[in-house]
Amino acid sequence: MKRKIMLLDLGRESKRMRHLLVTGRTFALLSFCSMMFFVMLGVAGMAHQQTTASPVNSMKGFAAAVSSGFFGDMLEMEMPAFQSSRETESFTTKQISSLLMRALTDINPNDPMSLLAGELPGLSANDAFLIRKGIGTDTAVGPEDNAPITYDPLGGLDEGDGTDVTDGGSNTDKDPDQLPVPTEQPDETDDGGKDSGDKGVTDKPTTGGSKVVFVYHSHNRESWYPELTDKSKDPNSSTKNITLVGKRLAEKLEEEGVGAQHSDTDYPTAIKNYRWELSYKYSMKTIKEAIASSKDLKFFFDLHRDSQKRKYTTIDIDGKSYAQVYFIIGHKNPNWEKNEAFATKIHEALDKKYPGISRGIWGKTAASGNAEYNQSLADDNVLIEVGGVDNTLEESYRTADALAEVISEIYWEEEKASAGKGKAS
Repeated sequence: MKRKIMLLDLGRESKRMRHLLVTGRTFALLSFCSMMFFVMLGVAGMAHQQTTASPVNSMKGFAAAVSSGFFGDMLEMEMPAFQSSRETESFTTKQISSLLMRALTDINPNDPMSLLAGELPGLSANDAFLIRKGIGTDTAVGPEDNAPITYDPLGGLDEGDGTDVTDGGSNTDKDPDQLPVPTEQPDETDDGGKDSGDKGVTDKPTTGGSKVVFVYHSHNRESWYPELTDKSKDPNSSTKNITLVGKRLAEKLEEEGVGAQHSDTDYPTAIKNYRWELSYKYSMKTIKEAIASSKDLKFFFDLHRDSQKRKYTTIDIDGKSYAQVYFIIGHKNPNWEKNEAFATKIHEALDKKYPGISRGIWGKTAASGNAEYNQSLADDNVLIEVGGVDNTLEESYRTADALAEVISEIYWEEEKASAGKGKAS
């Protein structure tokens, strides 16, 4: 009987095992690298989508974090016609860290509430972001836009009343010294405390019969608590409202030789089945009709009253109180940079002549508002919030006078520049 003896070649088996281990390790390494590649590709895609869908890296993060001088230099490179009067400043560690935090997480280090805004529905409804700071601007306090509280239209409103939001009676808990005295008869000749020179001078340039400025109001019933007879009511009125400020602005522009057209359309009565959330749709029709009727229109201003309290919307200049202004730019408009450049001209001119009257230029996305505000209809179209719910009509008039002063100067400077280019060509 023959026996078969099997010999185990340990050297060969060991070599084969090592080969398998090396091959498996290589495979595992390649698999891990492939996984990481696709993870990074997905993260990059999400970051790109975030960049295109949000102004974090373009407007909200960068422009709000860098200095006014640096951003002005950038605008000058993109738009030669724009000239910034601000000096370039170097970056600070705080600005860089704030920029990186907002770019990576969309969290504003200056606003702790932004930590919760992304998790609680509705918390970011009024989340405007700062684009251009004013003198002394509190970067944590931006504009606020509250819808009017609905009321029974069959019940009507008394003259000067707002919308009742209580069970009746007056609000006796309020400090009578907390709010200013309402304006009985606003001074139509008040020049805002600035020396306007000789009123009899008639050699000012004029646009003749041409209307080059259009003033309108998407929320035309916005009013002020001090101007209403009952301070416990919603600050909206069909009679004493923001349209009076728009009328004042147009009149003062006319005095400066700049032809202005004003729309005081009362949309709640002009529009059947009126809905407040469609206000900008209604005002869009108003703008288009104005453009169709006058080809000379160049500047467009949608005047509003903000919903912030008095301490955030009032400043004293030369012994007189003014309603402060917010400039609002919608990021949904693809050409928002041009509207922002126009707002910057007004903002810087105001800060120079009336330090502190401007609370800066603020942007809004579709998550925090209409985000377009009809600004795509014209490059020189800007929404301006004049004062807040606790300001008076007189304070708002002073601010309208200041706006008319700087807007007219900007208009004539641009006309002079255009005339110079025409002669050169």
